[in-house]
Amino acid sequence: MGSGTGPVRILIADDQADVRSAFRMILDVQPDMVVVAEAADGAAAVAEARRLRPDVVLADIRMPKLDGLEVTRQLADQCKVIVVTTFDLDEYVHTALRHGAAGFLLKRSGPVLLIEAVRAAMAGDALISPQVTVRLLRHMALPGAEPKPALKSGPGAKAGLGTKAAAAAPQPTVGPTEELTTREREIAELVADGATNAEIGAGLFISPGTVKNHLANVQRKIGARNRVGIAAWVWEQTAGRQ
Repeated sequence: MGSGTGPVRILIADDQADVRSAFRMILDVQPDMVVVAEAADGAAAVAEARRLRPDVVLADIRMPKLDGLEVTRQLADQCKVIVVTTFDLDEYVHTALRHGAAGFLLKRSGPVLLIEAVRAAMAGDALISPQVTVRLLRHMALPGAEPKPALKSGPGAKAGLGTKAAAAAPQPTVGPTEELTTREREIAELVADGATNAEIGAGLFISPGTVKNHLANVQRKIGARNRVGIAAWVWEQTAGRQ
């Protein structure tokens, strides 16, 4: 459900009208979701999100005026932003997650994952397309790793991500501002393995609510916006010990 008692309110941002229409058809038939607006460019997406205050924004990466990564950076503190794109590029995933994205989906992932991603975001989880594998989290953790060169935009091409934008992504956290407890570290490692709150609770014989409280403490201590940030932090710590 949404932030109140009604359905999850969704804004779709993509410069292709057929993509927006397809996403609307998939989401509007869900009993717990409603598409409240569409935007054909990043600037319009930010403006509409600030005006309508949706629960979730689906943002394509390559859009005119503002790309989806900048949209994510500007809106992640206001709502859940799920990046939905054609391009499985490491620097896109890296920057989206560092900017606070609540999910990263490839458009070829299909309607089921799109619906699940919205529900996961509203539950405080983050869904990433299966095609975007653990290698990306490992890549994020590699010391000194540099983003790949950005694709260049040709005539008629949509705006791409420049190397400056990729380099501007927040850098990995070196360590927590306050030490994690043994239980908090254990839960963080399970999150990095892809476990849900229910699975973690069952494995540790604690309630999902207790897991959620521990995760809130972990996020506060390490400065992570969501559980994807927690997973990235765990990989950074693992790489640092190797």
